[in-house]
Amino acid sequence: MDATILNYNVSDGVSNFLSKNKQLYIDGKWVDSKSGKTFEVEDPATGKQIATCAAGDSNDIDLAVKAARKAFDSGKWTSIPTNERGKIIWKIGDLIDKHAEELAQLESLDNGKPVTIAGAADVPLSSDIMRYMAGWATKIEGETIPISVPYTPGAQYHSYTLREPVGVVGQIIPWNFPLLMMAWKLAPALAAGCTIVLKPAEQTPLSALRLTEIINDSGLLPEGVLNVVTGLGEAAGAPLAAHPEVDKVAFTGSTEVGKLITQASAGNLKKVSLELGGKSPTIIFPDADVDAAIAGAASAIFFNHGQCCCAGSRLFAHEKIFEKVTEGISKIAEGIKVGPGMDTSTEMGPLVSDEQFQKVSGYIESGKQEGGEIVAGGKYDNASGGHFVHPTVFSKTNADMTLVKEEIFGPVVCAQPFSDENLEKIASEANNTNFGLAASIWTKNISVAHKLAAKIRSGTVWINCHNIFDASLPFGGYKESGWGREMGHEVLKNYTELKAITVNL
Repeated sequence: MDATILNYNVSDGVSNFLSKNKQLYIDGKWVDSKSGKTFEVEDPATGKQIATCAAGDSNDIDLAVKAARKAFDSGKWTSIPTNERGKIIWKIGDLIDKHAEELAQLESLDNGKPVTIAGAADVPLSSDIMRYMAGWATKIEGETIPISVPYTPGAQYHSYTLREPVGVVGQIIPWNFPLLMMAWKLAPALAAGCTIVLKPAEQTPLSALRLTEIINDSGLLPEGVLNVVTGLGEAAGAPLAAHPEVDKVAFTGSTEVGKLITQASAGNLKKVSLELGGKSPTIIFPDADVDAAIAGAASAIFFNHGQCCCAGSRLFAHEKIFEKVTEGISKIAEGIKVGPGMDTSTEMGPLVSDEQFQKVSGYIESGKQEGGEIVAGGKYDNASGGHFVHPTVFSKTNADMTLVKEEIFGPVVCAQPFSDENLEKIASEANNTNFGLAASIWTKNISVAHKLAAKIRSGTVWINCHNIFDASLPFGGYKESGWGREMGHEVLKNYTELKAITVNL
């Protein structure tokens, strides 16, 4: 394949990678799927094919799980001293940085996001989580516990706990941040000493395969520690979640699929962690720095084309500033350049797939039919084969509208004014959703900010900011936004078992 793909200039690394057959990675080897089936990967900006990948199914999942089981039980990874494990994970972070340009280009080609954003956010955040978790490899500790046992008077005991790796982990990652979600999943699992079978989203498998190729070529990980099976969710994801030799499954994606993952995992009661959907409120008080709040609220919903689980899709602005806020966000929306992600001047790329395009455009039409007023955007176009939806601002919305209740997962914000500054009422409106992933509050009154933050039922609350992430900050949700936390030292609980040991002295 030429260095120019679909009229895009790409690096030699990307061109070489796309010219190869995309196989499964099982037990340290690249192999075809047992069925020989494949599926196509498209460029969402044009709808044209850019790669063909092996379509794994339950047979391939079984081979991958057995390889991970053998690697875990044999101690290939767990027997490596923790400081050496940490060094290996750190080196993976270095490799991500070394190949930053091609990983950003693959992310843009595959997902549609602007290559500039992928290079500025997705790639460096991916290497950062590796380095952060590399440090934790030596710090997964138990504790000693003094005990008193009333039915053994005079006896002395020494009791302590150990944190041990949970075992074989099945990881299923989404299409909105493919590289970053892979890093979020791999880093803590490797630090804890687990072995892994990873299933990328079928819409965006390329960066996961390329990173796996980079790791394989480095020789850093023993065979079987990391296995990657591409394929459709029903054919590969479901059997991974249900496999009896998988000890734990970690899933990021929609709440609907998260519930199916939970059901599938019940066979052997494997541990489950879920990072799911959201319908996050952005709340702007009249004393806020309005210009900063406008910019922040626009970024909250339009970043990554609105394809963020924590997108600020419900906007609550006080009636005194409501018109100024909606006009300001609308002006930003209208000024965003929509185009192919590989165009360095693009600020918002296409949605990831035709399915997502149909879903989001359907919500726009639903909002219009239910009485919502479009004050910016509302346009969508797939005539060129790409899946383009322009940033959209709805006013005259209410809590009973489908547009407001359901997760859109696109660049569409629903604005509602509020007049009463009673924090109980505001919190009640903010919490009036099945989700509880994130929220942002914009005010100069620090007392109001802290009091309201305590009342909002979500895993993250940002004050005078939105979409601020760091490897040390735990991220996850309340209610139907999931179980457990990603990142921070909290994520290590997902990948470890706690063992209590008592010695009669």
